[in-house]
Amino acid sequence: MSKGSSVLLAIVMAIAGFAVGHVVGSRSGTEVADTGGTEEAQAADVIVAGDVERYKVPVTDAQPSKGPKDALVTIVEFSEFQCPFCARVLPTTKQVIDTYGDKVRIVWRNNPLSFHNNAAPAAALAMEAYAQGGNDKFWEVHDALFANQKALGRAELEGYAEKAGLDSAKVKKALDESTHKKAIDGDQGLAAQLGARGTPYFFVNGRQLRGAQPFAAFQKVIDEEIATAETLLKQGVKKEQIYATVTKNGLTKAAAPKPAAAKPGQPDPKAVYKVPLKGNEPQKGPNDALITIVEISDFECPFCGRVTPTLNQVQDKYGKDVRIVWMNNPLPFHKNAKGAANAALEAHAQKGNKGFWAMHDKMFANQKALTTENLEKWAKEQGLNVSKFKKALASDKYGKTIQEQQALASSLGARGTPAFFINGRNLRGAQPLAAFTAVIDEEMAKAKALVAKGTPRAKVYESTIAKGETGPKTAPAKPAPDANKVYDIAVPKKAPTKGAAKAKVVIQEFSDFQCPFCSRVNPTIGQVIKEYGDKVQIVWRDYPLPFHKDAQPAAQAAREVFAQKGNKAFWAYHDLLFANQKTLSRENLEKFAEQVGGIDMKAFKAALDSGKHKAAVDADMAAVTKAGARIGTPSFFINGKLIQGAQPFAAFKVAIDDALKN
Repeated sequence: MSKGSSVLLAIVMAIAGFAVGHVVGSRSGTEVADTGGTEEAQAADVIVAGDVERYKVPVTDAQPSKGPKDALVTIVEFSEFQCPFCARVLPTTKQVIDTYGDKVRIVWRNNPLSFHNNAAPAAALAMEAYAQGGNDKFWEVHDALFANQKALGRAELEGYAEKAGLDSAKVKKALDESTHKKAIDGDQGLAAQLGARGTPYFFVNGRQLRGAQPFAAFQKVIDEEIATAETLLKQGVKKEQIYATVTKNGLTKAAAPKPAAAKPGQPDPKAVYKVPLKGNEPQKGPNDALITIVEISDFECPFCGRVTPTLNQVQDKYGKDVRIVWMNNPLPFHKNAKGAANAALEAHAQKGNKGFWAMHDKMFANQKALTTENLEKWAKEQGLNVSKFKKALASDKYGKTIQEQQALASSLGARGTPAFFINGRNLRGAQPLAAFTAVIDEEMAKAKALVAKGTPRAKVYESTIAKGETGPKTAPAKPAPDANKVYDIAVPKKAPTKGAAKAKVVIQEFSDFQCPFCSRVNPTIGQVIKEYGDKVQIVWRDYPLPFHKDAQPAAQAAREVFAQKGNKAFWAYHDLLFANQKTLSRENLEKFAEQVGGIDMKAFKAALDSGKHKAAVDADMAAVTKAGARIGTPSFFINGKLIQGAQPFAAFKVAIDDALKN
């Protein structure tokens, strides 16, 4: 799973949960989380017209705010100081204040996300600023924190406090003693209760607005709310009563998200997969736990790091009823992930589960510094035999184990990270706690039923997955392409190639120089060539996607380099283009050609000006259509059989080994 897709899955599940909450969420009369402070004006006894859904979000004097208490529109903002999207929305909220003046107020509530290490301390400082200097000091510090999002360490926080003129002794005491933790936890509890699971999240007179929306999205809701408020004023409602009046019958609780229903062609969330364990994998929790969570992960993947606090919450919640079993899937575009996986497994070999999880935590805390030097330093700090540790890394000691785990993950459709199998049920991406608990609670009930019928606890997992799926299980959709279909795509006589001319396996790579996934798969293709040598030949085919404006010129430029200087020059130019994917301007295409050396630049420029190679590029794309294939980039035809996407080496190995046998 790519970074982008991992992020998209989390958003989709959150929205699905809210859709349910809209129907069955609790109405007023249900207890609302206590976040302290004195309530504002009482609601007027009038009926608020309009069929819009609202939430009753308390506003008290305990929250920082900007704008008058009797504003016609109150916007409650759940936010945090380390979230980039929260920073992006600041110009929009400023535009709201500038546009509507005293008709609008913004009320701040904290929701520091668990995977942002500095968000909670930053929130604590902001609340201390509010305690010392009210709204003026809060917003001054608020602006300083957002202006320095990447520098929110303790020393920096104290520096911002000093610049704001706060009492330094009180600031240090507040940070050391967690003076504002109760208030911040209260805000977070309220956010969870209302279903505001991400940041930023807004309630405009109780109406939800999710994410860093553009001004137009705010404007539409605000204009509607001003009209509603003005109607209430005509009915005798006082200005200071407007917010309480419009939200008095609002929802006070959103329903917990339920497991997503299967969508046609998408993974079936109810399917149970057979994920066998050898018994020697690193794990946390007892062998007889009722719930086994197999975590397939990558030490360099940022989403894998972000989900770690959630998994800790899972273990805190379920105790000995849950165990977490680790499997590796170092993605090919994370250059240090494979070495880190070897390091963790060697720590496990030397010091068991305790050694593994110590190294696991150290590496996730230092994801951007997973060099061999650091791995060895941490091994020494943790009392490992450094000589054996170095040898394990140098020899890729656990390469076979890692490759087997990658192949298993790929066979089950879990190609991205992190991926989880909860008693065989697949959950993909860095999901919130609620997504885990929804599946765990369902599986826990089944596990307890098995035990009640006589199944020993230690056999529950084995029994549950015994008849599980061994390949991706999706909801009914239009028939998937036949994985064994051989597409008739002839290899052009004049195409860039790498490898033996008469290799038994020919891999035609359809790619796009501006496609990030095409770039990510390059190390994997390098590994294929290294592993199989003269048994494989790579044939380059152009497939520039129409929304990549520089891809077509880059493809033509590469063809001109090939026409002039052959394969060696082409692959050198190929590497330069991928190394500079975001700067493929005409000027740079020429510069890179000069760097290759020996290129007739007059002829090169003429080829680009005239579109000399456009027909050849278009012919590559037409060949795919003629063969009846539908592809994106990158796509590979291995002796005619199609593999799509930036797959791990294990996926290529299966296809190549099959081709060699046949």
